[in-house]
Amino acid sequence: MQVAIPLFPRFTALDAIGPYEVLQRIPSVDVVFVGHQRGELRTENGMLGVTCDATFAEVAAPEVVVVPGGIGTRVLLDDEVLLGWLRSVHPNTRFTTSVCTGALLLAAAGLLDGLTATTHWGSADRLNALGARYVPDRVVEHLPQRIITAAGVSSGIDMALRLVELLVDREAAQAAQLLIEYDPQPPFDSGALEKADEATKARVAKFLQSRK
Repeated sequence: MQVAIPLFPRFTALDAIGPYEVLQRIPSVDVVFVGHQRGELRTENGMLGVTCDATFAEVAAPEVVVVPGGIGTRVLLDDEVLLGWLRSVHPNTRFTTSVCTGALLLAAAGLLDGLTATTHWGSADRLNALGARYVPDRVVEHLPQRIITAAGVSSGIDMALRLVELLVDREAAQAAQLLIEYDPQPPFDSGALEKADEATKARVAKFLQSRK
């Protein structure tokens, strides 16, 4: 079973690597990182590089697509190579999915028209403008359309576990969860916008400003 994860300059590392770590644990799954060209692509802060092993033209029929997000999605909203690839492979995938602002690329390709979807909370308005209907859920499924979207960054792990359940079975998903020892017990309860206090939101704004 081939799972394709598109990479592009300035992607968010965990958006891609979180699902990768879950899915590659399943013996029947072969994960390929795909992009405009082969070679290294670096994350949004430039600190980490990941190798893209195949071009879009070389991966014509993946059974699953997982589109990560990141600052780099913004310049791809009119990129017909990537968007055209998404449109061409989606009719034959078992599931086409996204993490974080990867949903913007699914929406730009026309795959989320009229559907509820999730993304990072900071990109809700942009997702709505592209024809989807943002909801603040961690994972949003449209199984008849074979579309699943996950919210920001870490939610891709949750989505990937659900994918394993759908593609294989519940025990396989639970086994993958145990293999990666995914047992979240965060020291703080500020991981959702509605839970964060004003001081936390202000610090987030400063962090975002420093990345521009």
